[in-house]
Amino acid sequence: MRILVVGASGTIGSEICKALEHHDLIRAGRNGLDVSVDNTSPDSIKAMYEKIGKVDAVVNAAGGANFASVSELTPELNERGLESKLKGQINLVLLGLDYVNDGGSFTLTTGVMMDDPIRMGASAAMANGGVKAFVKAAAIEMPRGIRINSVSPTIVEESFSRLEKYFVGFTPVPASKVATFYRKSVEGAQTGRNYEIYQ
Repeated sequence: MRILVVGASGTIGSEICKALEHHDLIRAGRNGLDVSVDNTSPDSIKAMYEKIGKVDAVVNAAGGANFASVSELTPELNERGLESKLKGQINLVLLGLDYVNDGGSFTLTTGVMMDDPIRMGASAAMANGGVKAFVKAAAIEMPRGIRINSVSPTIVEESFSRLEKYFVGFTPVPASKVATFYRKSVEGAQTGRNYEIYQ
């Protein structure tokens, strides 16, 4: 399969590329190895798709949100989660439908904090929950047999030392284990799923 991986150079994205290395990969991101894209810009997403052409699957491991307590969270701080994690991922689907072959797939990224809240995580949880809801609803009307799923990782071992203060009591998992769920989404047959990884 010809697979576009957005966020390919990140901690999880690089492991996704290893898990899917037996396919023809196109690695994208802000400093993309094969193609550059800013997922907060619809024009940038359009330009990326026009450059790469048809693919069999799109996998997204990019998108961020600001960590702040609700009392400190401003509309401006909240905007990053909306533009990057939520709208950025959804726009990859909306603008990419015509570029995914019949029977292809999209795999997006949510996260554990939408179901198991952490301090400072309300903005990220909001964005993750929106992506999950979009995937579930979009799956029933995707055209041409195209599937759509999301992966909801817990904190990964590679980031735990930096983020442990937010994820007290969580059991970190290797990013390589998280990547197997993206492979399941790409190579499997399910749709409308949010694959939850807790341990």
